[in-house]
Amino acid sequence: MKRLQWPSWMPVDPFIVLLLGTVGLAALFPARDTAADVASGASTAAIALLFFLYGARLSTREAIAGFKHWRLHVTVLASTFVVFPLLGLAARGLVPVLLTHSLFTGLLFLTLVPSTIQSSIAFTSIARGNVPAAICAGSFSSLAGIVITPLLAAALLGGSGGGFSADSLIKIVLQLLVPFVAGQVLRPWVGGFITRHKKVLGLVDRGSILLVVYTAFSEGMVQGIWHQVIPLRLGGLLVVEAALLGVMLLLTWYGSRALGFTREDRIAIQFAGSKKSLASGLPMASVLFGAHASLAVLPLMLFHQMQLMVCAVIAKRRSRDPRNAPVAIAPAATSRTAVGTGARYR
Repeated sequence: MKRLQWPSWMPVDPFIVLLLGTVGLAALFPARDTAADVASGASTAAIALLFFLYGARLSTREAIAGFKHWRLHVTVLASTFVVFPLLGLAARGLVPVLLTHSLFTGLLFLTLVPSTIQSSIAFTSIARGNVPAAICAGSFSSLAGIVITPLLAAALLGGSGGGFSADSLIKIVLQLLVPFVAGQVLRPWVGGFITRHKKVLGLVDRGSILLVVYTAFSEGMVQGIWHQVIPLRLGGLLVVEAALLGVMLLLTWYGSRALGFTREDRIAIQFAGSKKSLASGLPMASVLFGAHASLAVLPLMLFHQMQLMVCAVIAKRRSRDPRNAPVAIAPAATSRTAVGTGARYR
């Protein structure tokens, strides 16, 4: 008898499994009292370390060189920080039919976070698109998101953000922007070490995010906010997110064609402009929403897995398209690196 196997084109991110396990751990054994204070302090330190590493990894020279393709990067940034939020605001009309107010707030926050880097590179490489453009577009989006996401959250979420206030902007500067800038400043001295220990520091990345998730969901359990979510509402959220992803995939693909981009550039725009970063969004939500972060990041976690599964199918089909023959878009080493880094699909 032939054994059934999960299709290779439909990836289940192992990190999502770890995240779900962390949520389960927080549900069974939430941090309380002194343990909660310790977890909160460790989470704050982990977030600062995370963004320090982001800053230390980003090559300033590569970022400056990437500005040569400014039209593509402006298109991706507009998709990420203009079109996405507009669609998020339009979803307000679905409250309370499909979404609760809390889930809508999380959905709107999802539309404000920056694009991914690794998975955008991986899918662009598989589909034989412009890999260097995807690298720069993802990097620019992540860098811009440190400033733009909190500002958009202040403007669009206001007091509904579960404790969001001007103090949150100060926390963003101290916990995210200052460590990021420190990483950039110290990159000439620590960049080599980080490059040599990519795998170990990758574990630090993910461990930091898991700690943030545990702290956020523990606070949610202690405050009993999970009683607000029922399976029917989660089903409605999935339907809305599927529609959101579908619209963005169509807009980035056909919109970039209308703007006159080449096929390779359109592939990079579609994959960089239609996705949202779980790695950047989780720490930001922890700072912005505090005890309400668990509900705020739930839509982002679901969207993350959905975008991987759908984009994996699209990338495979694009790679087999006869009009998309291999082109000299980057040195072979760059493509191999892109595929390797993207294996994590973060």
